Amino acid sequence: MSFASINGVRLFYESHGSGPAIVFAHGRGGNHLSWWRQLAAFSAHHRCVTFDQRGWGLSEGPAEPPDPATVTADLVGLLDHLGIDSAVLVAQSMGGVSSLGVALRHPERVAGLVLSDTTGGIGDSSVISLLEDVHPPEDPLRRALSDSFIEQHPALTLLFGSVGRINPPMPVSVVSGLFRNPNGPQASEMAAMEVPTLLVVGQEDKIFPVHVIEAVHRLIPGSRLEVVPDAAHSTHFEQAELFNGLLRDFVASLKLEVAAVADD
Repeated sequence: MSFASINGVRLFYESHGSGPAIVFAHGRGGNHLSWWRQLAAFSAHHRCVTFDQRGWGLSEGPAEPPDPATVTADLVGLLDHLGIDSAVLVAQSMGGVSSLGVALRHPERVAGLVLSDTTGGIGDSSVISLLEDVHPPEDPLRRALSDSFIEQHPALTLLFGSVGRINPPMPVSVVSGLFRNPNGPQASEMAAMEVPTLLVVGQEDKIFPVHVIEAVHRLIPGSRLEVVPDAAHSTHFEQAELFNGLLRDFVASLKLEVAAVADD
């Protein structure tokens, strides 16, 4: 198992394959295992990195609300540790906070940004005001997955829940404040953003409904928005083939230089 000592904690990570780097940042209910279908699809031609954020999975750290500056520094530190100058960052939910943070603070390190089912913690009133009337279910599975997926895919639903149970116990509210924080990135910061950005949202997302992500789309210049049917808050898991197709097209549009980076 691979660990990196970063900003006072040991972060667990995995690195698969070689080529232009794609780094996957998980959400509150997941960890490095959440991206298993993306690793299988992309590691033949890319260096795919998954990791556990501090306090999640196998990484050290308290199970408490992540500080945006700290998790952003963690992600930059991981890129440094792995010798990755620039990567496509693919983030779901909570992972969007660190990934957007790197794109805003260190754009030279981000070849492209994918924000899936997340606002990235944007604090502009045009986004967070829309969350005032959003009240997702308390049940972890029904928060993250569509009802139809739960009914039609019991085995994958069991797997999804099992992945989440690897994390230390923590209340649902542990990260909710991240996305309602008025001190998060503002419209003026987003207007200056030049990193190519793909926004993906499940049509049935109960945490960040489509109209919320549409507001994010309006703030990011040149961003592309894709609404995926028959998916809720975990599009990468529920509709993996569709998600992977969107990611593949996006990565191809970036025309990344192939770097000979060996598996770590």
